[in-house]
Amino acid sequence: MQLVLHAGVHFTEDERLLKCLLRNVDDFAARGIVVPGPGSYRSLIRDTLNAMHKTPASPEAREVLLDAMLDDAPAERVILSDANFFRTPATAMQEGMLYPAAPVRMMRMSQLFPEDPIELFFAIRNPATLLPVLLKEAQDTSDAAFWGGREPSEVKWSETISQIRETAPDIPITVWCNEDAPLIWSHILREIAGIGFDEKLVGGFDLLTSIMSNEGMERFRSYLSAHPDISEVQKRRVIAAFLDKFALDEEIEEELDMPGWTEELVAELTEVYDEDVLAIQRIPGVTVLTP
Repeated sequence: MQLVLHAGVHFTEDERLLKCLLRNVDDFAARGIVVPGPGSYRSLIRDTLNAMHKTPASPEAREVLLDAMLDDAPAERVILSDANFFRTPATAMQEGMLYPAAPVRMMRMSQLFPEDPIELFFAIRNPATLLPVLLKEAQDTSDAAFWGGREPSEVKWSETISQIRETAPDIPITVWCNEDAPLIWSHILREIAGIGFDEKLVGGFDLLTSIMSNEGMERFRSYLSAHPDISEVQKRRVIAAFLDKFALDEEIEEELDMPGWTEELVAELTEVYDEDVLAIQRIPGVTVLTP
């Protein structure tokens, strides 16, 4: 059985990905792909991972979790989604590192499911827009606890991802930039589900619908109807063109509320983020989905 973990992250797509997957639950089940309801596993897995901090999981833990999640449904691929797999927003940034608990928690997941191949998926987001949000949510907002003596430009996703690969080397990782998600939403869903572009999928434009005007979506769907044979790459270019003209500004513009941060610093952090994405692409065992 393949186990797929979607770990958010926080403040990216706000559960929309899970909702899209659940819209396909019957079609997926016919292919051996199971998307359990989150209530069947989220608190159970979190409690188990937290308990493993003190003592190893029992040999029966895997079966107990699977029984709770699957309810005897046959499954070849099980998809779990929880932005709190890596801990809560309150501890998402500590001492200058994004999700410092993630490496150990993924190591424990591999210990919890030793017989099952695990795949990890999550979005990353520009620290220039994410860090101000995480600071507001932080359990401890002191400079020492949050920044750990680091400058904002030193906070990099590649550090977290590299450490996950070190602690859980058997877990391949797939990430994407949240900023690119509207262009590749269908691709993300298909990668998580493990299905091809020629297979039926409901919700491939759900994210696009939330950030584009009704007129734009109507024209976009009409364009696709008139050009049914365009490739996925061409389709992404069309999406980008329609977003340029019909995007809802209030849905895509992000207000930065960080005292002392200038436009120049935000531009610098964005450049560092772009360079970090290139560094992530070079990490063995990591796939970066791009438009």
